[in-house]
Amino acid sequence: MAERRAFAQKISRTVAAEVRKQISGQYGGSPQLLKNLNIGGSVSHHTTVPLTEAVEPVDLEEYLNSHPLAVESGPLRDLLEFPRDDIEVVSTPRECRTLVSAVPEESEMDPHVRDCVRSYTEDWAIVNRKYHKLGTGFNPNTLDKQKERQKGLPRQVFESDEAPDGNSYQDEQDDLKRRSMSIDDTPRGSWACSIFDLKNSQPDALLPNLLDRTPNEEIDHHNEDQRKSSRHKELFALHPAPDEEEPIERLSVPEVPKEHFGQRLLVKCLSLKFEIEIEPIFASLALYDVKEKKKISENFYFDLNSEQMKGMLRPHVPPAAISTLARSAIFSITYPSQDVFLVIKLEKVLQQGDIGECAEPYMIFKESDAAKNKEKLEKLKGQAEQFCQRLGKYRMPFAWTAIHLMNIVSSAGSLERDSTEVEVGTGERKGSWSERRNSSIVGRRSLERTTSGDEACNLSSFRPATLTVTNFFKQEGDRLSDEDLYKFLADMRRPSSVLRRLRPITAQLKIDISPAPENPHYCLTPELLQVKLYPDSRVRPTREILEFPARDVYVPNTTYRNLLYVYPQSLNFANRQGSARNITVKVQFMYGEDPSNAMPVIFGKSSCPEFSKEAYTAVVYHNRSPDFHEEIKIKLPATLTDHHHLLFTFYHVSCQQKQNTPLETPVGYTWIPMLQNGRLKTGQFCLPVSLEKPPQAYSVLSPEVPLPGMKWVDNHKGVFNVEVVAVSSLHTQDPYLDKFFALVHALDEHMFPVRIGDMRIMENNLENELKSSISALNSSQLEPVVRFLHLLLDKLILLVVRPPVIAGQIVNLGQASFEAMASIINRLHKNLDGNQDQHGRNSLLASYIYYVFRLPNTYPNSPSPGPGGLGGSVHYATMARSAVRPASLNLNRSRSLSNSNPDISGTPTSPDDEVRSIIGTKGLDRSNSWVNTGGPKAAPWGSNPSPSAESTQVVSSATDRSCNRMSSHTETSSFLQTLTGRLPTKKLFHEELALQWVVCSGSVREAALQQAWFFFELMVKSMVHHLYFADKLEAPRKNRFPERFMDDVSALVSTIAGDIVSRFQKDTEMVERLNTSLAFFLNDLLSIMDRGFVFGLIKTCYKQVSSKVYSLTNPSNLASLKLDFLRIICSHEHYVTLNLPCSLLTPPASPSPSVSSATSQSSGFSTNVQDQKIANMFELSVPFRQQHYLAGLVLTELAVILDPDAEG
Repeated sequence: MAERRAFAQKISRTVAAEVRKQISGQYGGSPQLLKNLNIGGSVSHHTTVPLTEAVEPVDLEEYLNSHPLAVESGPLRDLLEFPRDDIEVVSTPRECRTLVSAVPEESEMDPHVRDCVRSYTEDWAIVNRKYHKLGTGFNPNTLDKQKERQKGLPRQVFESDEAPDGNSYQDEQDDLKRRSMSIDDTPRGSWACSIFDLKNSQPDALLPNLLDRTPNEEIDHHNEDQRKSSRHKELFALHPAPDEEEPIERLSVPEVPKEHFGQRLLVKCLSLKFEIEIEPIFASLALYDVKEKKKISENFYFDLNSEQMKGMLRPHVPPAAISTLARSAIFSITYPSQDVFLVIKLEKVLQQGDIGECAEPYMIFKESDAAKNKEKLEKLKGQAEQFCQRLGKYRMPFAWTAIHLMNIVSSAGSLERDSTEVEVGTGERKGSWSERRNSSIVGRRSLERTTSGDEACNLSSFRPATLTVTNFFKQEGDRLSDEDLYKFLADMRRPSSVLRRLRPITAQLKIDISPAPENPHYCLTPELLQVKLYPDSRVRPTREILEFPARDVYVPNTTYRNLLYVYPQSLNFANRQGSARNITVKVQFMYGEDPSNAMPVIFGKSSCPEFSKEAYTAVVYHNRSPDFHEEIKIKLPATLTDHHHLLFTFYHVSCQQKQNTPLETPVGYTWIPMLQNGRLKTGQFCLPVSLEKPPQAYSVLSPEVPLPGMKWVDNHKGVFNVEVVAVSSLHTQDPYLDKFFALVHALDEHMFPVRIGDMRIMENNLENELKSSISALNSSQLEPVVRFLHLLLDKLILLVVRPPVIAGQIVNLGQASFEAMASIINRLHKNLDGNQDQHGRNSLLASYIYYVFRLPNTYPNSPSPGPGGLGGSVHYATMARSAVRPASLNLNRSRSLSNSNPDISGTPTSPDDEVRSIIGTKGLDRSNSWVNTGGPKAAPWGSNPSPSAESTQVVSSATDRSCNRMSSHTETSSFLQTLTGRLPTKKLFHEELALQWVVCSGSVREAALQQAWFFFELMVKSMVHHLYFADKLEAPRKNRFPERFMDDVSALVSTIAGDIVSRFQKDTEMVERLNTSLAFFLNDLLSIMDRGFVFGLIKTCYKQVSSKVYSLTNPSNLASLKLDFLRIICSHEHYVTLNLPCSLLTPPASPSPSVSSATSQSSGFSTNVQDQKIANMFELSVPFRQQHYLAGLVLTELAVILDPDAEG
C-alpha cells in the first residue's frame, strides 16, 4: 500500500461527534449541548429544561400588562399587539335568485312554518378573522377568486390564432388566391407573412411622430403611463397556481348553502307541423329514466298552435297568462345516464270516436295532396270546430314520441360547430346528420363520436343541436300507464323494435337542445317566480322545470317550496251499474265541504290562466276502466287544517249531442284528507268511490270509513288508484322528524294535548316522549334529515341551551341532544364520504357552522320562547351545573383534591400528573352529570337516586362550588318564576357543549371524537358570538370566559391529546383527523381566549405526545402528527406577535427554573454575565423558549432532529 502523503498524516481523524462532546465539556452554558446534563460550576444554582421537554410558557396577557408598549402607532406596533378589529361578526344578506322572495302568502303561520321560513330567509351569520389572509393557512388563489379576477378581461386575439371564416366558400377561394406559398414555407410562419400580393393589400395606418426626436425621459414616462393604464391590479395572480398538494394548515371556506341544481339543459320548442291542420294540438315534455323506472321531471306544457287554431277554443279558455305561453324550458338532471329519454306527449280536443279513428286522417292525408282532398279536409275541419265548441274543455290522448337524450348529446358534443341539426325518425337508434358546411372545411375537423360512458353523460359542454322529430306513435287507449311507457322506451333501444313496425303519424316537431346558460334572462321558477334578471315582464318566459331526481339528493333546504303533485292512475267502473263510459276526473283542492270552497291553487298548463280551481283528466272514449296519465300540480297552502282535502269527482261526458242529455253527468265521488294526525298525507292510494255526494263534515274522515247510508261502487272496494307526491321544504314526510318537530313546537306554544299519529300526548307524559323522539332521530331516513339539517340542528342546540320546564320540572335534554347531534353528523360522514375536504370535514356541516349557526337567543326579533302569561308551566330555563361535577373539569384551577379518593395525591406535582391520575382512576360518573332539579330529592333521570361509589370521587372544592351555584340559582330562579312565570335564560352553548363532551362516554364519546372538528368549530363560533353580543370582544382576555369553562376546555384538550397518543397506531385515519382538528381549535382559541392559557393547552398536548415519541423505537408516525400539530398552530396570522418579538430576554415569572450564566472553562468564551445574556439570544435557552414560545417549539424540534444523541 502506498505511503501516506505528508499533509494527509497531519489531518485530525477526530469525528464531529467527539468535537461536540469536547466543546460541551468546555462550555456549560448552552442548553443545546447539555440537553440531559446539569450545568456545572459554582455560579449555577438551577438545572436546565431538556429540549425533549416543553418549558412553561410565558403568561402572555400578564406580560403585556406589565410591559406596556413604548412604540407609537405604526407598522412596528402592529407586530407587537393584535389589531382591535381582529375578529368581526358579519351579517351577510342571503342572496335571493328571484325578484321576490319565496315566502308563504298567509300572514298567520304555525310555529313550524314560521321556523322554516326564518331558516330560509334570514341573513348569514359569519365570523371572520379579518387578518386571516396574512397567515399561511390562507389560500389567496381559490377558484372563485380566479374567476372573479378574470371578469372583464379583454379577450386577446392574435392574427396567427384566427382561423378562416369558413362560412363562405368564395371567401376561402379568395383567401387561397392571395397566398403565394404555404404558411410553413414563410420565414415566420404567421398568416400575415404569407401575403405577398402587395397591390391588393391594404396599408397599415401610419405611426405619427415616428421619426421625431424625443427625450428618453419623456419616452420612459409615456411608456410607464401606458403600462399603468387599464392594468389589472393583480396581474401576476391571474396566472393559475401550480398544481401542488394542499398544505395541511389550509382550511377551505365552505360553499354557501344554495338550492340544488343538476346539469341543466335548455329545450326550445320551435314548431309543430302535421300533414293536415284541422284542430289545435296540445303538447307536453318530460324526462324519464328507464333504468330507474322513474319520471325525473315535472311536465312542461307548451302550445305551438297558430292563432287560427287557438281561436277555435276561445269560448272555453279565459285570457292566457304570459307564464303559460312559454315555449322554452330548463331541465335539471342530477344523475345523467344513458337511460334518460325526453318524452313528448300530444293531446287533442275530445271528440266522438276512439283514438285510432281520430288519428286516421293524420296518417292517410298528405300535405302534397291538400288540393285533391280539399272537400274532405274542409269536412274534417268543420267537425273539429263543432267538437271544439261543445267539448273544448275536455282532452283525449292522441300521440307520443321519445328522444334518447344521450344519443343526441354525445353526437352533438363531438362536433366542433356552433349548432347541429339532427333528424329523428321512428324508432331509429341514431339520428341522421345533415351537414351544411363545405366539405373541405369539415374535413379538417374531427368528427369522432363519443361512445357510451361518463363522457357522453356530460350535459354542460355539448354543442347546441336542432332536432327535427318526424314521426309520432299513436297513443293506445289501453296502454297509457307509466309501466307501459317504460316498456316502449326499453323497446326503442333494441335493433328489432316493435315500434318500428307500427304505422306512424307523420309530423315535424323542431326542438333546440343546448346546455342552459348560467344566468338566463326571463326565467320563471317552478312556482312561477321571476328569476333575476327579468328586464321586461311582457317577454315570453323560459320555465325552470322541477326535477324529481332518480336517486336521493343530499342537500339541505334553502328556499321555501311547497308543491303537491297528483297523479290519477286508473279507475275500475266495470262493476258499476248504469252508463259511465267516457269518464273524466275533476280534481279540486278544497278548504271546506262547500262547493265554493275550492281553492285557486292548481297550476295552469299552456295558454290559460296561471291558476285555476279545477283540473280535468283526459277522456278515453268508451272505456269503463280507463288509465290516466295526467300530472296535476298544486301550490299547497303553508298552513293546513283538518278540513283541507283533495276532492275527486267522476263524470261521464256525453260526446254526442242529444236532447235532454247534459254534457257531463257525475257518476262518483272520493277524496283524500290532506292531514292525518297532523302529518301531510302522501303516497299511493286505492280509494273506494261513492255514488252519492259525500255528507257534511266528510273531509275529516277517510273514504275507507264506512259512512252510514252511503252507496259505494263495487261494495266499497278500492276502485280508484291515485298517487300523491309532495315536494316541500315544510313537510318532512318522515314520522320521526315530524314527531320531534311537533313536540318541540308544542313546548313553544304550550298546546296540549299533542296529537302525533294515533297518540294523544298529555303534558305529564311529554318529557318521556320528547326524550324518546330525540333518541329516535337516528331511525329517520337520511334524505329528509339532510333536507331539514339546518332546522334540526338549530332545534337540538336550542334544547341544550334552554331546557324546558314542564309542570314546574326542569327537563334536562343536554345529554340527549348532544348524543343526537353526534349520531347525525356521523351518519352524514359515513354516507356522504364524497362531500369531504382533505381534513375529513363534511361540506354540508361546515357550511352550517360557517353561515347558518348562531346563538339561539341572537335571532333578530325572535319571540321569547314559552308562554307569555304568568304562571305558565312550560318555559325555557337556565339549568345549573350538576352537583356531581367530575374532577377532570377543575384542572389547573383548584389544587385541593378530595380526600375520599385515595388514588389522587393531595399535592399533585404538575397539572399533567393531575390529569394522568384522574384519567387513571376513571373516577367520573358521566351519566349523572345532568340532574333533574325539580325538587331537592330528585335524582338524575334514568339513574339510581343514591350516588354511586364512582360519583363520589370528585374534587371537593368543585363540588362545594357547584352546590352553592345550584342552590343560589334555584332560589333566585324560583323567585323570578313567581314574578314572571318564566325562568331566566343564562346558558351559553359553548359552555354546555364543552361540559357535555367532557362527561360523555362510550359510543357517544367515540362518535364525538370521530367528528371532533364539528364540535370544535361550533364551540369557537359560539364563543365569538357570545363575546360579540355581550360586547366583550375588546374586554381583557383574562375576563372573557368563566373559570369553570376554562377548566372544561383544559380537561377536553388533555383527554383528546391522550386519545391521540394511545390510538395513533390502530386508528390512523381517525387520529390524523383528530390531531388536525385539535390544532385548528387551538389556533382559533389564540384569537379569542387568554393566550397564556392557550399556550398552556399547547404545552399539555405537546408534552403528552413528546413523552410518547421518545419512548418509541419507531416514532415516525407520531412525530409526523406532532409536526403537523405545530405547523397548523404556527400558521396563525399573528404568529410574530404571539412570539413577543421585541421583548427583552429576561427570565419571566414562572414556576419553571431558568438558566443562569455559567462559568466558562474555555478561554474562547467570556465569563462575563452580560456576555452570557447575549449568548442566550443565540441559544435555545429556557428564557428564549418561554418568551418566544411557538418559535421555541419549532426550533426545539429542529435542534433535537439535528442532535446526533437524539437519533435512533
